[in-house]
Amino acid sequence: MTELMLVSLTEEAPQASWGKADVTFAGSSAYIHVGNSQPLLQIQKAARKLRALGINRVQLGGDLWQLSSQWAFAQGFVDARMDYELSWCGDDDIQQTLTQRLICANFARQLINETPENLSPVRLALTAAHWLQDLAPEHISYRIVEGEALIEEQWVGIHAVGRGSDRPPVLLELDYNPLGKDAPVSVALVGKGITFDSGGYSIKPSEGMLGMKCDMGGAATVTAALGLAIHQGLNKRVKLYLCCAENLISGHAYKLGDILTYKNGVTVEVVNTDAEGRLVLADGLQAASESGAPLIIDAATLTGAAVMAVGKMYNAIFSTRPEVLELARAKAAAVDERVWPLPLDPWHLEACPSAYADTANSRAVKGGGPGGASNAAAFLSRFVSPDANWLHMDIASAFEDNAGSMWSAGATAHGVLTVAELLKD
Repeated sequence: MTELMLVSLTEEAPQASWGKADVTFAGSSAYIHVGNSQPLLQIQKAARKLRALGINRVQLGGDLWQLSSQWAFAQGFVDARMDYELSWCGDDDIQQTLTQRLICANFARQLINETPENLSPVRLALTAAHWLQDLAPEHISYRIVEGEALIEEQWVGIHAVGRGSDRPPVLLELDYNPLGKDAPVSVALVGKGITFDSGGYSIKPSEGMLGMKCDMGGAATVTAALGLAIHQGLNKRVKLYLCCAENLISGHAYKLGDILTYKNGVTVEVVNTDAEGRLVLADGLQAASESGAPLIIDAATLTGAAVMAVGKMYNAIFSTRPEVLELARAKAAAVDERVWPLPLDPWHLEACPSAYADTANSRAVKGGGPGGASNAAAFLSRFVSPDANWLHMDIASAFEDNAGSMWSAGATAHGVLTVAELLKD
């Protein structure tokens, strides 16, 4: 067993008795006992248990703490209320890296955990743009396409999904360019920004709606990842596209049976208004393709099918190119995050047929039928340039409805570090 010391706990804590003891206390100090099997998970769980005892101020200390173990502790220690103080140990480089990570992960957490009433589509776009602009004001520019202007620019998916709300849908296009006016775009990031998802006329049950403030988790993830990369000295041009809308019911809402004609000519029959994420991402992916970026990464809380396939410990990844999947797995492993590839084959394009359009936005059966995450990824592939290396992340582990042994309730920010690492190449 290995002991990692915590010092300067501000509260006197009782002796922990959780079956096989993994934390012991001596006055205001504590020791985490870590075995050889999955030590980072053990550390994260121990941090959650400390919070359960009411401990919210910790100074890490001792010679055995590494970058990865301190980050694992932080992941278990933070919660939605942000009522904690955590001090790092180690050399200046380690502490700086951890601080940068926590700033960006907490930006994503706070954005995702915000109430739907407080976070309109316009506010989501402006919050993301202003936060990034504060990090690199001389290198950031942005524009917002709002409301009926989306139709003028042929962003029909974002407009359709958001038109049922009194608060207008928007597309944020942000340009981070430290290289100069004519520099090529190296990476394009696309995020799903559904600030609340009622399901539309394919309405969700009440319990299915409760956590739907998290449906803009993809937008928060890619924004925070770009912010982290900027903190770390990113020296390439990156474009960010956030597809922001509220999916609500009204006399103006889009309906089952509607057909959308996208900018690239693809026609889509709406057979499920609760399969709205892919409709807005289709616009973002076309915009990203127009940028000429050789690498396009999108992130979205897209399907319950991904959660069923990989659980809440992994994010599902998809690509038409095996080398992109391998790169994503390597980058995730380098920062101790977890991704898992799911199938994406040409025949998935035929999984959502329509008698009236090129494709439907889902399978017209209850629950969308089997293979829902792969079918959604195939739908998105229709809107990506064939010349681009494309990675789709269905971020199944981005949000916890209830507190558990690993995470507090709410946003986890799992995926931010993976995307930030991908921006380095």
